[in-house]
Amino acid sequence: MKKLALHWKILIGMIVGILFGLGMTTIDGGATFVANWINPFGTIFVKLLKLIAIPLILASLVKGISDLKDISKFKNIGLKTISIYIGTTVIAISIGLLMVNIVKPGNGISEETISKLTETYANSGDVQSKLAEASKQKGSGPLQFLVDIVPDNALKAMVDNSAMLQVIFFTIFLGISMLLIGEKRAKPLKDFFDSLNEVVLKMVDIIMLSAPFAVFALLANVVVSSDDPDLLVALLKYAGTVVVGLILMISCYILLISIFTKMNPFWFLKQLSPAQLLAFSTSSSAATLPVTMERVEEHIGVDKEVSSFVLPVGATINMDGTSLYQAVAAVFIAQALSFDLTFADQLTIILTALLASIGSAAVPGAGMVMLVIVLESIGFPADKLAIGLALIFAVDRPLDMCRTVVNVTGDATVSVLVAKSVGKLHDPKPKNWDDNLDEIK
Repeated sequence: MKKLALHWKILIGMIVGILFGLGMTTIDGGATFVANWINPFGTIFVKLLKLIAIPLILASLVKGISDLKDISKFKNIGLKTISIYIGTTVIAISIGLLMVNIVKPGNGISEETISKLTETYANSGDVQSKLAEASKQKGSGPLQFLVDIVPDNALKAMVDNSAMLQVIFFTIFLGISMLLIGEKRAKPLKDFFDSLNEVVLKMVDIIMLSAPFAVFALLANVVVSSDDPDLLVALLKYAGTVVVGLILMISCYILLISIFTKMNPFWFLKQLSPAQLLAFSTSSSAATLPVTMERVEEHIGVDKEVSSFVLPVGATINMDGTSLYQAVAAVFIAQALSFDLTFADQLTIILTALLASIGSAAVPGAGMVMLVIVLESIGFPADKLAIGLALIFAVDRPLDMCRTVVNVTGDATVSVLVAKSVGKLHDPKPKNWDDNLDEIK
């Protein structure tokens, strides 16, 4: 009997989780049961993925750079990566603006709904914390994000998942320095990181055995903890606009893959699907990073020299899905609160969302924080910012799940495009968790 593919197992786990969550909402104490006895297993899974994210970046990136044996190759990969990331982000923001100006979802929101949303969310701790964080970001200098990339303590950066860019900076510095001392002197350290990389990838394989059960737990908890259904229905037009925009963005990736690599785009999506499904379940590109790297390298065929740089950088600065959402959300809020936007304002949204996606990459809850920065850039009244966030807060979690899928797909797409351009795309060589089991029996 043919073994069921991982993506089908995860999909079944998601569907059962949603149905189970819906069933528990009809039972008294069902939400509490899910929170106490089901959700912890999903939380443990996410923590395990985050646990290995930093070691994976460290080992994989050092191995990737040291395998290049030529610094000029790394420079070539870096320039192409950043250029394509900027290009796809601009496309994403433009699609978002096009969709929201065509559909005009904010024009259909009644005063009653605005009042109810404001009363429910405007003064919540989550909204106020996002406003405070955005204010802190806005008070920073224009080059503060560059300052933040350079750590003053490498070990301190490695114990904080939000400091991923600092870890990448240190790791690149270490890898280039290894190249400069010569292959013979660097060999003991290179052997260590090569071995560490194999061990961490094996950890990914083992953790993924529990993925179907973990997404069941995560989705069940999302369903039982969802907000007022009436408010969700009222915001359906806005949410639909975002989702259609995200689908168009994935179509754009498919087109790029098809044109520039001649790869079957549907095969590409199938190989990446476990990472996409996990991104949907966890709402975190960083937590999904180990799985994304494993799928891109072993199942799609991107060399580690490319994936080890492109994917960690993408997980922190490339937020195509989030940037598209910024554009739709900003214009939606302006429409709902009768704040007129000029063409120049919409161009400002493109520029600010692009810069915010890089500068706010390591901020927890980056999407909402970025949105506040975008709204302030077009002169949106400060006293209405909390109301603006309250308008979209009810559907932020499900949309966050959707836009994380696009973020991860965008990272993988760029890694394939860069690999193809530098001749680092080969036949996939998938590994299983028990490949070496015979050696230890």
